[in-house]
Amino acid sequence: MNNINSTKKLKIAIAGLGFGKKIHLEALKESEYLIPTAIYHYKKEKGPLLEKETGLNFYYDWEKLVKSKDIDGIIIATSPESRFELAKIALENNKHLLLEKPVALTSLEIEELQRISLINNLSVCVDFEYRAVPLFLQTKKIIDENSLGKIYLIKLDWLMGSRSDPKRAWNWYSHKEKGGGVIGALGTHAFDMLNWFFGESINVSGKLSTSIEERSLPNSSKLLKVTSEDICIANLEINNYKCTSIPCQVSLSSVSKNGRGFSLEVYGSEGSLFLSSENQKDYVHGFNLKFTNKDDKTSNLTADPLYNFKKTWTDGRIAPVKRIHNLWAESINNHTPIIPGLSEGLNSHRVCEAIIKSSESGICIKI
Repeated sequence: MNNINSTKKLKIAIAGLGFGKKIHLEALKESEYLIPTAIYHYKKEKGPLLEKETGLNFYYDWEKLVKSKDIDGIIIATSPESRFELAKIALENNKHLLLEKPVALTSLEIEELQRISLINNLSVCVDFEYRAVPLFLQTKKIIDENSLGKIYLIKLDWLMGSRSDPKRAWNWYSHKEKGGGVIGALGTHAFDMLNWFFGESINVSGKLSTSIEERSLPNSSKLLKVTSEDICIANLEINNYKCTSIPCQVSLSSVSKNGRGFSLEVYGSEGSLFLSSENQKDYVHGFNLKFTNKDDKTSNLTADPLYNFKKTWTDGRIAPVKRIHNLWAESINNHTPIIPGLSEGLNSHRVCEAIIKSSESGICIKI
């Protein structure tokens, strides 16, 4: 991380009791540049227990939180449906933000957040944490060094079983209008990776489907219809940074019991690259990287020591999230642009929207 022009830690609040409390809070506790200060939930009755568990000041009034002079920035890790309104109010009150993805429900909402953040000169980071994972950084290096030559084909499969149990209860993930579905959960990451590694998606066609069509409410036998997709098959045309077109095939699933996990295959004129992980329990630990050169010699690669984490945790997500936190702190203190930020979130979201339109219309969508 570059030098940061600051002698004190930035005070950070967290909104969201799932990923926010489990991952972001743990990463903040280890931060050299940020300090967890407050935690938010709209239910007032949760306050005493949360304050006892976390040792943080509790807020249930969002307006009071965003107006507090004791808070420099806010991490918003709530469900997608509420993120835009919470982020908009926070930006209007001059708070720096770190947003989980999907950033909002529509591209127009993301553009509105961009507008406010630029006017108020605020740093808004998006938690695309795979950009901070050592073997992903090594993959980026190999691609940028042109070790693959001219890229002929990209294939990305992300076949997870997190929702393969039909008895798993209905929640916001099951509701399309609330931002649920495999596109928001995995697709936002996948399309950001492809953009980062190769270039912009310019033409998209896709098919979405819902395999488990009903789920019961928690602790109830009442069944509700699932309106969000759990399968996504997409074909992308990527315009890379050398102005050549690359065909790309993407398969996403959250209902593949004992699925193969994550697999990125890249085939080029000078070699092939395989980045994969079968670890269904941890989205970061367990990745392997192989490279096959033009003489068909395959090597197992490790990350450049420059990319390795100084410390790792049992939950592999904490280390890359901490690295994203550091980038955010650097942006705030040095008044420099943040990557990944809203521009990256917008690019990814536009691909998601194009796939939805293509699935509904049956035609290829130009972005």
